[in-house]
Amino acid sequence: MVKNLGALIFIVLGFVAYTGFFTVDMTEQVVITQMGMPIRVASEPGLHFKIPFIQQTTTFSRQLLDYDANAAEIITSDKKNMLVDNFAKWKIVDPLLFLQTVRDFGGAQARLDDIIYSELRVELGRHPLHEIISTKRTQIMETVRKASDEKARAYGILINDVRIKRADMPPEIANSIYNRMKAERQRIAKEYRSEGNEEAMKIRAETDKQRIVLLAEAYKSEQEIKGQGDAEAVHIYALEFSKDPKFYEFIRSLEAYKKSLSDKTIMVLSPDSEFLKTFSSSK
Repeated sequence: MVKNLGALIFIVLGFVAYTGFFTVDMTEQVVITQMGMPIRVASEPGLHFKIPFIQQTTTFSRQLLDYDANAAEIITSDKKNMLVDNFAKWKIVDPLLFLQTVRDFGGAQARLDDIIYSELRVELGRHPLHEIISTKRTQIMETVRKASDEKARAYGILINDVRIKRADMPPEIANSIYNRMKAERQRIAKEYRSEGNEEAMKIRAETDKQRIVLLAEAYKSEQEIKGQGDAEAVHIYALEFSKDPKFYEFIRSLEAYKKSLSDKTIMVLSPDSEFLKTFSSSK
């Protein structure tokens, strides 16, 4: 009987130890609740104790967690619509408050959706598009992070970082902008082509003018040289023919025959014709 009682006590103590002791990892923090009410937090790594059956444990991570929002439409100060896809890094710094307010990870994500999107919409609405996508993005996101973190602390959450992953125009606006850009590029291309054609016409006109001037100068030079050559030839002929007038008359007659007669030329002339005078006198 005593042995059975001792065994029973041993079993009960073992069961109490098994259900009452729990370990906390260095990456975890545990909230102990009693009858659904949170009573304390076990954040130090190691072995901890809770009252079996009466107290329960809820474990939360103490590492940085990811928050990735769906793309949402935001209007900038210059009335431009943007689809902003943002993400954040956050962690639980007060697990007791976290459990009391948002209960779990899903509740925290929903609350972060409200907080971060609200602050992002407000802050981006104060800046024009070019500042958001280039010059002041870092400053803007730090302002959003601080404002979001301040509100998230009421839920035991610390927001470590907030970033814009992607910022695009809505599809219908993007298409409109693309069409305007395309039309603008086509207009510029048309202007370039028009200016190019105008410049080409000027170059061709100038080239044609220079061509005409060069041809005229070349023709003038040609005629002057030809005239000088003809004058020189006449002078030489005159000198040579003056030495023998009959020979000159004979050559001129031969040239006249050459121009007047061909292979099939038929002429009927009298023997005393002037045209045959040269041949008659040569007999």
